[in-house]
Amino acid sequence: MGVDRPGSSTRLRVAAVADKGVRWRSDAVVTEEPMEIRLQLASGPSTSLLVTMRTPGADYELAAGLLWAEGVLQERADVRAIRYCVDPGLDDEQRYNVVTVELAPGIAPDLAGRARSTVTTSACGVCGAASLEALRLRGIAAAEGGPVIKPEVLLRLPDRLRESQGVFARTGGLHAAGLFTVDGELLALREDVGRHNAVDKLVGWALLDGRLPLAGEVLVVSGRAGYEILQKALAAGIPLVCAVSAPSSLAVSVARDFGMTLVGFLRDGRFNVYAGAERVAF
Repeated sequence: MGVDRPGSSTRLRVAAVADKGVRWRSDAVVTEEPMEIRLQLASGPSTSLLVTMRTPGADYELAAGLLWAEGVLQERADVRAIRYCVDPGLDDEQRYNVVTVELAPGIAPDLAGRARSTVTTSACGVCGAASLEALRLRGIAAAEGGPVIKPEVLLRLPDRLRESQGVFARTGGLHAAGLFTVDGELLALREDVGRHNAVDKLVGWALLDGRLPLAGEVLVVSGRAGYEILQKALAAGIPLVCAVSAPSSLAVSVARDFGMTLVGFLRDGRFNVYAGAERVAF
């Protein structure tokens, strides 16, 4: 009998202590499990690229978005199929933690230096580019034009993001990335224990749906804005990134060097604009 694929949350029995009393009850915690991403050319065996810790759900989107951010995929047509592993050597439970991305005929990316043999935690970015110069060498163009958003719309986005976080409501333990229009309409939202995974899932959704580049949309993340968040947004063509928490210095450098708009501390009726203030209609 087969085993169901892992869910986004796991129920446990815990001892809840309050007011000097204790009671045993059921509680939901966010699921964190490893996922291996394999790449397969049209002919030949698959190659293991990396293992990352993630919250199960939207696994195909996560694989596609991560490979897009890494520069392995160049367009939607590069992907022929995405599937869970069918290796007979894996048991039913583990097969849902291995995703194979099959490339279209004639697509053979340069994988030199890309394969990773270690597990990457959900706390740190899986990011092949290590500097601003590396982004330039990849040929990523600076953002031009793009949306102009009203401050009152910006201020509504964190609440819209939180209201749509179904797994967070059950567990309280994961990040979200949401894609919005300049009018504040939520187009898509993805959750994960890793903030960079949430962005990869969102970009993967856009890639597989034929929506890239996202030149007219706004990305909102529930935590801080680090370098990897800006790098992934830049690769997806997103010109405006907002974070509920603080940005890092390198994230600000990416935004300023590549013409992006970066908003931080977007909460409690206020926000700071660290780059690209021309896209905010003050």
